Amino acid sequence: MKKVYIKTWGCQMNEYDSSKIVDLLQKNQNCIITKESSNADILLLNTCSIREKAQEKVFHQLGRWKHLKKNNNNLIIGVGGCVASQEGEYIIERAPYVDIVFGPQTFHRLPEMLNKFYKTKNAIVDVSFPKLEKFKSFPKTISHSPSAYISIMEGCNKYCAFCIVPYTRGEEVSRPSIDILLEISELAAQGVREITLLGQNVNAYRWFDEKSGKIYTFANLLRLVASITGIDRIRFITSHPIEFKDDLIEVYKDTPKLASFLHLPVQSGSDRILNLMKRSHTISYYKSIIEKLTKARPNIQISSDFIVGFPGETKYDFDQTINFISEINFDMSFSFLYSPRPGTPATYLPDKVKEEEKKYRLYILQNIINKQAKQWSEKMLGTIQRVLVDKILHDNESISGKTENNRVVVFNGSSNNIGKFVDVKITDSNIHFLKGKLINVENDINL
Repeated sequence: MKKVYIKTWGCQMNEYDSSKIVDLLQKNQNCIITKESSNADILLLNTCSIREKAQEKVFHQLGRWKHLKKNNNNLIIGVGGCVASQEGEYIIERAPYVDIVFGPQTFHRLPEMLNKFYKTKNAIVDVSFPKLEKFKSFPKTISHSPSAYISIMEGCNKYCAFCIVPYTRGEEVSRPSIDILLEISELAAQGVREITLLGQNVNAYRWFDEKSGKIYTFANLLRLVASITGIDRIRFITSHPIEFKDDLIEVYKDTPKLASFLHLPVQSGSDRILNLMKRSHTISYYKSIIEKLTKARPNIQISSDFIVGFPGETKYDFDQTINFISEINFDMSFSFLYSPRPGTPATYLPDKVKEEEKKYRLYILQNIINKQAKQWSEKMLGTIQRVLVDKILHDNESISGKTENNRVVVFNGSSNNIGKFVDVKITDSNIHFLKGKLINVENDINL
């Protein structure tokens, strides 16, 4: 049996892809997973190209692995993910000790690539974009957790000026709804209680069923997932404001299984910067979504993404963003310094924001967001929260799980509670997690 070590960077989609790579190699290559790179027969790096100097980060990691290959001529090194898609054959040129380069849409061919490499010993590069082919190649999903991620679509058609995703993962393509529902039903039969639907632009999901002539929207899909016995909580990431239609807001009104927490990236509080970013929505439009959502689900909490220091961002633009954050009162948002990605339109915009000023603005913005997140956590003190228990901690006396608004809670309990929804009274909070006291455990029969 060959030992495989896989290192994953980036978003939850990459984590999902890596889990599928593991399934494929276990089934088709008789592989086992090792946590030690020094013990591996196959080293795989699943990369992300969203942030600055992503390529250099990859080559630095490969440089560390190069020494392992010097001691083991039979060691195979593979690079996948978005940097692989972006750089292609250049990875082999710069790091000739790399044997296989595969993209986000071709990792399902990895067993075949390995077989070919064993025979020829020639480097293989496949970063093409076959639509939906990979989903048909996956073995049956096996879950060891009460929570699971399901990819429902790939790619993005929005072409925001700063974003490299359409170039590395391709344009939007949706999986057949029947395949998604079948996979989730199989997971529910294994004890999965919470599903997170994944996509680069998840609410752009569209599937045309030729047999019925019906078009399934994301709202349709959410209701169908909610009808599956055993699934009691549904989340999704990541969505785009321009695709957040009224039919999706209606789901929040009538589908209690849909979590009262939404991550909806806005990127800036300035319309001028949004226009330069090619985001195709305005601040007033974004606010109208939040207003409708809070009417449909009054207790909903919102998180977002912000880019600081986008080319041409003035102090006035930044102040608008700060005012916007204060007005909406976001929870647990993510923020980043702008970094140019190769080939994206924003790369060619004049960048008049000095690096020191960018960092100062980021500090101010993150300080406000952290204060808001802390306030949201403090509001939960003394409340009873419904928590899905998913882990037993190292002391074997504490367990943890997530609330509906995505907070981790630690409390005393046993392994018998894993996979169950429990009621927990929140007793303490800090930056990273909440503490609580177990109040009630559901019956073994699904609620």
